[in-house]
Amino acid sequence: MNAPTLTELPVVVIGAGPTGLAAAAHLVDRGVEPLVLEAGPSAGTAVREWAHVRLFSPWGEVVDPAAEKLLAPTGWTRPDPAAYPSGGDWAERYLQPLADALGERVRLGVTVTGVSRAGRDRIVDADRDQQPFVVHVTHADGREERLFARAVIDASGTWATPGPAGGSGLPALGEKAAADRVTYRVPDLKDPAVRARHAGKRTAVIGSGASAFTALADLADLAKSDDGAGTKAVWILRRGISGSTFGGGEADQLPARGALGLAAKAAVDAGHADAVTGFRTEAVERDRDGRPVLIGEDGRRLDAVDEVIVLTGFRPDLGFLDELRLGLDERLQAPVALAPLIDPNQHSCGTVYPHGHRELSHPEPGVYLVGTKSYGRAPTFLAMTGYEQVRSVAAAIAGDLEAADRVELTLPETGVCGGAGLFDATDVQQADGGGCCAPAPQLVRLGAAPAATGAVGGEAPEGGCCGS
Repeated sequence: MNAPTLTELPVVVIGAGPTGLAAAAHLVDRGVEPLVLEAGPSAGTAVREWAHVRLFSPWGEVVDPAAEKLLAPTGWTRPDPAAYPSGGDWAERYLQPLADALGERVRLGVTVTGVSRAGRDRIVDADRDQQPFVVHVTHADGREERLFARAVIDASGTWATPGPAGGSGLPALGEKAAADRVTYRVPDLKDPAVRARHAGKRTAVIGSGASAFTALADLADLAKSDDGAGTKAVWILRRGISGSTFGGGEADQLPARGALGLAAKAAVDAGHADAVTGFRTEAVERDRDGRPVLIGEDGRRLDAVDEVIVLTGFRPDLGFLDELRLGLDERLQAPVALAPLIDPNQHSCGTVYPHGHRELSHPEPGVYLVGTKSYGRAPTFLAMTGYEQVRSVAAAIAGDLEAADRVELTLPETGVCGGAGLFDATDVQQADGGGCCAPAPQLVRLGAAPAATGAVGGEAPEGGCCGS
């Protein structure tokens, strides 16, 4: 029996999340056979882990057109385009039906452990591009298998590799030892057990993005409830507070995203959360009652808290791609052509111009990182971005470069675009464009006058603005 040619092999898609399933739908639409490999027990496994969190994009922006076309013959009914789904809604009402429509093309409980070229490690040049991709997988029962593919689309996301509390990018000293009091997810405060861990307690929230806003708003709601008296959040920011801290607000073209920032600001203004600025966590110690005490790189020690929620973003797992020749930016771990468009050191926008197969390509032809994984460590990814990515990639794999190069999407902006250097910086610009430095790191409450002298919340503010 003759071995299959490259074009007869399937395209392996890693991950049955929103972007991975959309990639499969676009491939099917172009007559290219996909094989979706999902490590979890169901479609959208990662999404289901934040089932309680509501998306800031409405249904009309989180359903892929090719996926909807595939779902149409099944009798699937599209939800109200203007309604906002939770993660659970997204998984149950869209991702699972889409996986069901794809049928045996989706394999669950299959973990990809390595990807390479058949018979070629990353060193070998000879006939490399003519060899199929070889994908090593481990099944839930421990069985190992080797699969072959004409191309590989990695849509595995970054959910499994959250950023640590440590300001250096490494776990803070003692962070792992304090694992019983540290979580890296937005807590589900409707869960009685989780609610009990935070009600009437002090919770540190480390981070400055949409997830941190959600956690702060949820904790404020708990503080206002009958069983939440005494609930307090301590918001840890690595940078100072400026006009962009809370996002685009009412200027955000995604209203629900803007509302998250406004809700976080309201939580601070109402006194349900105190903000600690310019604080980079170096260590986590315990007080005599076992409560975590955060220590900054500048030596400051915060008052003990009962729980720590670390929401410092995510990073890609590149280990199983080590035998492929990837072209990744040394800072963001995103494709080199995409990185300048999304670099948070330069852009404060919540979106990026639509991009496709050319920006996502690598020195290894036929391999693409898409979805949140394509952004590496950069934040603010939108589902629509992923859908446009895989539309272009599927067209390129099918040989339709005209369609692959065509832009078919306009993305909304946050309303705070135009600034540079706003990522993780303590010397941020103010909203009016004024300069100098941020205030010296201290405990502040928005809407109230900052402390003039002495310790605030157990901390001694440092003097000076720009220094000498």
